[in-house]
Amino acid sequence: MSAQLDGPYGPLIPMPELTPDALRAAVAKIAPSQVPELTRRLFEATTNAQQTQSLAPLRSFIHYWAVFVAIQRHPQRAARFRELELFIDTGEGDPMDAVTEIRQIWEAAEAEAGLR
Repeated sequence: MSAQLDGPYGPLIPMPELTPDALRAAVAKIAPSQVPELTRRLFEATTNAQQTQSLAPLRSFIHYWAVFVAIQRHPQRAARFRELELFIDTGEGDPMDAVTEIRQIWEAAEAEAGLR
């Protein structure tokens, strides 16, 4: 992975348990503007789980938000991730290196969250 981890300060918060309540509390601390989106997606996942009689939508919800928290709890990593997303969104230049780095950040966050 490219240089984008913590610097001398470490993560803002410990990695929470992989439950909706713990992830919501973590998001409220590190990215409070995302709490409404988390709530909306949790409602959708719960509804889909009930309709399909499957836990897959809830597992996907947990997976996404655990990775989100794992990225966002490291300010430099989160900033780099946003920078790469913006680069890709502009459509200027070859996005392949940015896509590769985003994948590396995502995979490292999955491992940090215990999902790999």
